[in-house]
Parts: sequence; C-alpha cells; structure tokens
Amino acid sequence: MGQQDIEQSLSIRSKRRQSSATGFLSLKNPSPLTRSITFKHLILAMLGEFCGTVMFLFFAFGGVMVGKSALGGNPSTSSEYLVFLLYGASSFGMSLAINAWIFYRVTGGLFNPAVTFAFVLAGLMHPLKGALLSVTQILGGIAAAAIIDGLTPGPLLVSNSLGPNVSVTQGLFMEMFLTAELILAILMLAVEKHKATFVAPIGIGIALFIGHLVGIFFTGAGLNPARSLGPAAVSMDFPSYHWIYWAGPALGAILATGFYKLLLALEYAKANPHQDRDSPMMVDDAKLGSSMSDSPIDLEHV
Repeated sequence: MGQQDIEQSLSIRSKRRQSSATGFLSLKNPSPLTRSITFKHLILAMLGEFCGTVMFLFFAFGGVMVGKSALGGNPSTSSEYLVFLLYGASSFGMSLAINAWIFYRVTGGLFNPAVTFAFVLAGLMHPLKGALLSVTQILGGIAAAAIIDGLTPGPLLVSNSLGPNVSVTQGLFMEMFLTAELILAILMLAVEKHKATFVAPIGIGIALFIGHLVGIFFTGAGLNPARSLGPAAVSMDFPSYHWIYWAGPALGAILATGFYKLLLALEYAKANPHQDRDSPMMVDDAKLGSSMSDSPIDLEHV
C-alpha cells in the first residue's frame, strides 16, 4: 500500500469518527449555520441564551422602571409621555445591542422565542434545539422581571398592555408587523454575511428601538413572548388579551421568514452585486462590448 493509499484510508477513518461523534440535533442537509452540535454545545447555547436574556431584559426593564419612577408612575402629560417614550425605547434598543454583541459569538444573541421560531422556519436551527432555547429564553424573561421586582421599590411597572381605544385585533397585527421588522433586521444583518456583519448588533438594537417608538403607545411593544410573559408571571396579572403577545410575534416570524426566503429564492445578492465592495463599481465586458476597462461607471449614462 502506497503513501497516498495510507493517507486516503486515514482520511476516511477520520471522517467516519467525526460523523459518529456529531450531535443529535443535526439536520438532514445542514447549512453552515445548522451544522451538527454536541450536547456540550447545546448546554452552552442554553446557558448563553438564559444569561443573555436575563441581562438584556434586566437593563431594559430597569430603564423603564427608572423612567416611570422619575415621573411618579405612569406619565400624565404628553410631554412626560414623549420623554418616557424615548427613554424606554432607548433602554430596550441599547440593551439588546450590547448584550447581543456580548453573546453574538456564543449563541447568536437571540433572547427571543419569536426570533428562535424564525430561525427554525428558515432552516437555520433544528426544531428541538429551537424548542429548548425558547424555554430557556422564557425562563430568562421571568428571572429578569423577578430580579427587577426585588431590587426596585413599589410595584413592577413593565407589563405590556393595550393603549387607549386600541382593539385586540389592532394590537395583534401591530405586534406582528413590529416583530417582523425586528426579525428581518436580524436575518439580513446577522445571518446574511457581509462586510458590516460585525456591527449587526447595532442595527438590530436600532430595529428594536424604532419598534418601541411605534409600539409602546399601542401595545406596550412586546415583540418578544419572553419579555411579555416575565412581568405578567411575576405580577400574576394576565390580561384577557395576553395571547396577542404570543400570536403576534409568531405571525411576525412567519412573515419575516417568508420574505427572507423569497429574497433568497430571487437571488437578491445579484440585484446589486457591487454594494459590498471597497473599490468603485466597474463596467463589465458585456456592457462595454470590448475588452475589460478600468474606468468607473458613469451612472448618468448607464
């Protein structure tokens, strides 16, 4: 047996060992994002999502409590409400940005069962792993609300509720569209790799910020079942329409994932292929009808 045959045999054996040692959550045809993981990695992901969700919601809830406490409870005037709106939205957006950045390389920084559901729908995560992470995120939301409730005086003032004259149906679809915006930002900024991926947490935080700017008045801006359930469970106060804070984000996940899959099917990257380049866009040979040119495109005449 020659040296080449020996190396080939060792390579085959190595691949077999790797195949037999892969985790129990692999998909049939995994993409790079759904590669097989070990039980240790699953535990690490659950631990990361629990800690990340607690940290994200602890600072977000804490910001809301500070804003309302400074105003003596719920805002009573339009100017007070606008100040609180900006403060509360900033607390959620900035808290998500920094904590997603912290845990981005550990778990992806999901912190939201609706986002996890979207990853499962998009084929980026095995359903069993998604279910386990969702439970972990929900427990993290309850823990964060309990910690804030224990550390701050007075009642817990971070529960979601519908605004004046807002119907349940309106609240449901508001939650759907706001969550879809957040999830689409995650899919396009973090999942789809590009030169700005390393700052994706900032864009995702901004998406949550604008979602709260719009949603706080109408629904309290849930956008995350773990965020909505935590305060409700700690306060033992579940409004009859609490289900919209689960159904709305779930519908938003379906909407965002469907649009994301459509973009992939239409090969969106080819629609504007030069947008992620450092050098100026160049005219290709077919457009010139001659040899390659180093001249930049004259956008006024193309």
